[in-house]
Amino acid sequence: MFDKIFEFEQALAEYTGAPYAVMTDCCTHAIEMCLRFDQIKRTRFSAFTYLSIPMTMHKLGITYGLTGEVWTGEYQFYGTRIWDSARRLERGMYRPGQLQCLSFGHGKPLQIGRGGAILTDDVEVYDQLSQQRYDGRELKITPWQNQQVFKVGYHYKPTIEEAELGLKLLPHVDESPKFVAYPDCREITIVE
Repeated sequence: MFDKIFEFEQALAEYTGAPYAVMTDCCTHAIEMCLRFDQIKRTRFSAFTYLSIPMTMHKLGITYGLTGEVWTGEYQFYGTRIWDSARRLERGMYRPGQLQCLSFGHGKPLQIGRGGAILTDDVEVYDQLSQQRYDGRELKITPWQNQQVFKVGYHYKPTIEEAELGLKLLPHVDESPKFVAYPDCREITIVE
């Protein structure tokens, strides 16, 4: 049933040079799962990012600082191995030892419409986050009711249709890193 998701992940991994890729429902959730996996408590990153990133930091209780770094394609969460690579997708782009989070939204290099992925060479990250994205499910166990033990998971699942579209579009990616002039998040206030 989930063969197309596994096929797209394998194709994406081969394309980027990463040993593994974990498809998710969006880049923000990919970043959130990486932050949770690595138990990040504090970081710094570019203030010129999408609003969901500081919101995620608040949601997770992560202390963060914003830098004036202007970026094209991707930026790093300093002091971590995590990258927001939402506007970059190139052959061989994977950096060993890192967690690079991709976006497949509109205006991104691979325009599926929504979705994201995590590139990694860490088999533990791959195994755990593959299950967490689908409510803690091991997708090779069907029906899911046959699974007896579940790690805490999240409903951050991609669809089979998105994976199919990704397979169709991946050979035609515009590899030029994308620059978007995001507003300065230092000038906003987030309240609960």
